[in-house]
Amino acid sequence: MSRIERRFAALKREGRAGLVVFVMGGDPDAAASRAIVEGLPGAGADLIEIGMPFSDPMADGPAIQQAGLRALASGADMKATLALARSLRAKDADVPIVLMGYYNPIYAYGTDRFAADAAAAGVDGLIIVDLPPEEAGEFTPSATANGLSIIRLATPTTDEARLPAVVDGASGFLYYVAVQGVTGTKAAAVDHVREALARIRRKTGLPVAVGFGIRTPAQAAAMAEVADAVVVGTAVVDAIAAALGRDGRPDPAKASPAAAAHDLVKALAAAVRAARKAGAAQ
Repeated sequence: MSRIERRFAALKREGRAGLVVFVMGGDPDAAASRAIVEGLPGAGADLIEIGMPFSDPMADGPAIQQAGLRALASGADMKATLALARSLRAKDADVPIVLMGYYNPIYAYGTDRFAADAAAAGVDGLIIVDLPPEEAGEFTPSATANGLSIIRLATPTTDEARLPAVVDGASGFLYYVAVQGVTGTKAAAVDHVREALARIRRKTGLPVAVGFGIRTPAQAAAMAEVADAVVVGTAVVDAIAAALGRDGRPDPAKASPAAAAHDLVKALAAAVRAARKAGAAQ
């Protein structure tokens, strides 16, 4: 079993949803980003998504766009992102690591080289938001050969005709985008998500993580009652940004970006862990 499969199997045994935390690699700088990422498992993250900085992130809202720009301005690139994953893997042998982003930086790096280097860095899966199944043929064999899960996205507009193409060849888990539009701009509706997940689960046995539109512990807890995992990104990125000065660098007068991120993740993790127990008690 892969680390992703083992983690979801463990979550099922525990009778709870998982917490997936997204942060942008290299935001706000290499040192701060490393402190943030390495502390996420201890704060309660069950899986970790590391964003690959890109100059034209069309699916990301303003907060994550700004995080990517801060990372790029501080010198982040694909090599630095892989080094960040490697440093996390050296600290934690078990937490699943997923890289999330766009195909352009992967293509520029070299698809075969990227897949091999990502696997060597301890990466477990990839979410490539602008690479649909029909266009993934040149990359999927390299990823599969290196043991990397291809995590596909389903959305509220993924209908019955489209869903088989999305789940075919997917592995690790399926990522359900709970709202239409870019990240961090709308709140997800649990009832709509519940209906969508029932439809998706008729087509695949993969765990389903739900993201976009989940910012608070209360929202995370509500979604944890219906999803196999809850993804929070923008709220964590916002917490990091709030610890920065006007120059985009850590502000010594404030809590560190790592402390700000970890405090929020602890609250989210506690809410997610308690969600189904609270629902069963009602």
